[in-house]
Amino acid sequence: MDTQLDLWEVFIQKKDGSEHAHAGSVHASDSKMALQNARDIYTRRNEGTSIWVVPSNYITASNPEDAQMLFDPSTEKVYRHPTFYVVPAGAKQI
Repeated sequence: MDTQLDLWEVFIQKKDGSEHAHAGSVHASDSKMALQNARDIYTRRNEGTSIWVVPSNYITASNPEDAQMLFDPSTEKVYRHPTFYVVPAGAKQI
């Protein structure tokens, strides 16, 4: 019998306007407990401005075997790659 609480993935936003990045995982019985555990473990020194917690069983990942099928078609779509213009000096988060 599994006695572990549910596994939750934790994403932390370091500062306003930045992306949320995966910080790790916590075990918790509900979302409120997951937020509290994530705060206690991953933002002890006031590192974040926002925390997301997601039940791990709701995350769907691709298989490495499917990489060619999933990612190769994007090489044919040059408009998705910012190679045809110059990024302005001082631009942030591009």
